[in-house]
Amino acid sequence: MNEDNHHLIKNSVSVLRRRWRKFRRLKRGWYSSLLLLGTYLVTFLLPILVNNRALLVKYQTNYYFPALGTFYQAQFFGQRAIGEAQYRKLQTEFEEASEGNWVLMPPYPYHPVESLLTDPKLPGSPPHAPSFSHWMGTDDRGRDVFARLVYGFRISITFGIAVVALSYLFGMLSGACLGFFGGRLDLYGQRLVEIWAGLPFLYTIMIISSIVRPTMWILISILALFSWIGISFYMRGEFYREKARDYTAAAISQGESNLSIMFRHILPNSLTPIISFAPFSLVATISALVALDFLGFGLPPPTPSWGELVNQGLNNIFKWHLVIFPLGAMFTTLLLVVFIGEAVREAFDPKVHSRLR
Repeated sequence: MNEDNHHLIKNSVSVLRRRWRKFRRLKRGWYSSLLLLGTYLVTFLLPILVNNRALLVKYQTNYYFPALGTFYQAQFFGQRAIGEAQYRKLQTEFEEASEGNWVLMPPYPYHPVESLLTDPKLPGSPPHAPSFSHWMGTDDRGRDVFARLVYGFRISITFGIAVVALSYLFGMLSGACLGFFGGRLDLYGQRLVEIWAGLPFLYTIMIISSIVRPTMWILISILALFSWIGISFYMRGEFYREKARDYTAAAISQGESNLSIMFRHILPNSLTPIISFAPFSLVATISALVALDFLGFGLPPPTPSWGELVNQGLNNIFKWHLVIFPLGAMFTTLLLVVFIGEAVREAFDPKVHSRLR
């Protein structure tokens, strides 16, 4: 082997690595992915960042950790109240008593479903305008808007990822089987898919919501059942094309099983269109959840929901913070996902020059 051939082999990289390098060169999509992923990971720390439960309470030489989920009655800490301890008020009482007891609260000491109607710092009726204590004000039920937005962000992204994952799994399997085996299976299978695609999505949601209370996982299942159809069309077409390639014929001649041919040979070469489509599918799923919550057929109250906040903004159109902040959060999140989708599509484009640069 001469030096030129050895140099070419040494510097050769896989297709996946070349696509990854191309994606990182598309700065708009790369930085959007870092920002979105970093923000989403931070939301898993919300119980210790945005919460009305104390992180640590020192009371009579003992230490307690309410943020870990332990329930403490108000009387346990000497409060004259019924139910769970009110830790913000307890913090003030301990500071005034100066007996060595203290309370460590989260950086933003409010919970998304906590009503602040009895808070003396918020005079008058809600919704209240933004202030130093409540960065984005309160909604029409006296709940902190910032807390509901950040918890709603985690719910929306988790919901979207779960729906996309389930719909892709079922859509890829069904499309792969139809495209690979063809014949009567494809003929009858396509008719069943077309019948299922004709079912009205919104009416189905309305009927189910009138029968059972829709939880997050029920909504995920319903949206996944309606979202896999387009993926199956893409995968079916890709399998029809790829099974006619020479490498498929070579695999068949070597006596490999159908499952091996489908998932070891054809599937890796059929992922480009659906991977490029995934971020835009995430945008559609988040938008669908917001629309359902807006119409009242989404997540049950008092779950933090962007759609419910948008509905409040419509009902309180002159309360600017209920209009700007929820719509701004939605716009920014969906814009970041679209930037990621454009970069992914461009990274999988075989053309050398990118349209985004």
